[in-house]
Amino acid sequence: QKTMAGKSEREANVYQAVLAEQTERYEEMVEAMKKVAASANEEGELSIEERNLLSVAYKNVVGSRRAAWRILSSLKQKEDSKGNEDHATRIEAYKKQIEKELEDICNEINKSLDKQLIPSSESSEGKVFFEKMKGDYFRYMAEFLGEGDKRNEVVEGAGNAYKTAFEKATSDLLTTNPIRLGLALNYSVFQYEILNAPEKACELAKQAFDDAMTDLDNVSEETYKDATLIMQLLRDNLTLWTSDMQGEEDDDDDDD
Repeated sequence: QKTMAGKSEREANVYQAVLAEQTERYEEMVEAMKKVAASANEEGELSIEERNLLSVAYKNVVGSRRAAWRILSSLKQKEDSKGNEDHATRIEAYKKQIEKELEDICNEINKSLDKQLIPSSESSEGKVFFEKMKGDYFRYMAEFLGEGDKRNEVVEGAGNAYKTAFEKATSDLLTTNPIRLGLALNYSVFQYEILNAPEKACELAKQAFDDAMTDLDNVSEETYKDATLIMQLLRDNLTLWTSDMQGEEDDDDDDD
């Protein structure tokens, strides 16, 4: 009886998250999915639907803040160049507020990944999905933290999580698996943007693209669509990075 009650409560939270997504109320979507994550150790690993809902929820609450931070950074440069100290100071304070929110959200999801989501994952896909997610949320913190111990810690955390996910994906998942491809995409962005290792980033992205290309004939229609979409992003980044390395214009990298 207790498990039935638990199951229906979990289903209710999933449905609440679906409603929140459809109405674009992502903070509430996060709250609903946090409850689902909290039940994982007792009630079993997250389903594909639950995994995706959790990912969408956090991606949106973090995404809007990352975008805000980038806009403010660019505005601050403009104000600095004009010598508008008052404006620059105000922007800096606003940036700090957003950084605090970002840090709180990233730490919250990473705690849940460590305590609930990764330990409860039994499938290889689930393990890779959540280790990749851990890498992503450490990487988001590395984007805004200044040089120092704190940044070094999150960079190391991201590197370890991506490496763990990559080893598992390479041994257990098909080259065309969208989770494996999405991992290669984000891991290579991490190497390029955060580690400043362009050769390594290009090598990883190219390898993932070429391996998947070789096996594309054998994939289902559903996988084909998702896989080719990520392969296109891998190729876009490769084009961008090779032109950057030849000293051309800078642009935003794609990530999953």
